[in-house]
Amino acid sequence: MNELELKQLWQTTNKKLEENLAMNVKLADDLTRLKVHGIIGSMKPIKLFTIFIGFLWVVIGAGYLGGVFANTYQEANKFFLYSATVQVVLTAIALGIYIFQLSLIYQVENTDPILQTQKKLAQLKVSTLWAARIMFLQIPVWTTFWWNESMLSDWNVLQLGVTASVTVAAIILSIWLFLNIKYENRHKKWFHLIFSGNEWSPLMKSIDLLDQIKDYEPDGNVKI
Repeated sequence: MNELELKQLWQTTNKKLEENLAMNVKLADDLTRLKVHGIIGSMKPIKLFTIFIGFLWVVIGAGYLGGVFANTYQEANKFFLYSATVQVVLTAIALGIYIFQLSLIYQVENTDPILQTQKKLAQLKVSTLWAARIMFLQIPVWTTFWWNESMLSDWNVLQLGVTASVTVAAIILSIWLFLNIKYENRHKKWFHLIFSGNEWSPLMKSIDLLDQIKDYEPDGNVKI
């Protein structure tokens, strides 16, 4: 076998190796897409259930509050009325975010380009954090809905001080959570206590799977 034949043999072998490598990368890419599609799909039941419960809560709450504002506003307990209104409004905003998330989940296809899937997962991640922030803003109103005007005249200073302290603590906690619930804190223990289960774990697993793929779109990877 002369030098030319050896060179041709080397080129042929090298070409086959490159083809096999490209095929293996493609297979790994397709398998990852299927895994991500299945994992994200597992989030649908909890999202649907949450939307159903949230929708009922908002409709019933809005209907009741609307009746109070229209018919018995003067006699109503204003502390309860305004606390309940804030709670229903915040729940309605969170409900809108959940509907947006469910729409994104249904848009994730196993044939989508990886870059496109990454963008959808990034939107899911950000919207999940925002939904939690908004829901935690409800904490203070759960400490005020039972207040009434007779408290000011019938309670002593100690009772009023304890009650006010609880509400102030709730306000501080809700603001702290609103400001600190962000992706950079995902490794902290308190974050894990809040974000776990079928609304967060599948999303993180999907992001990790896509991060492992090296054969990205020409634009390059997207930081999510």
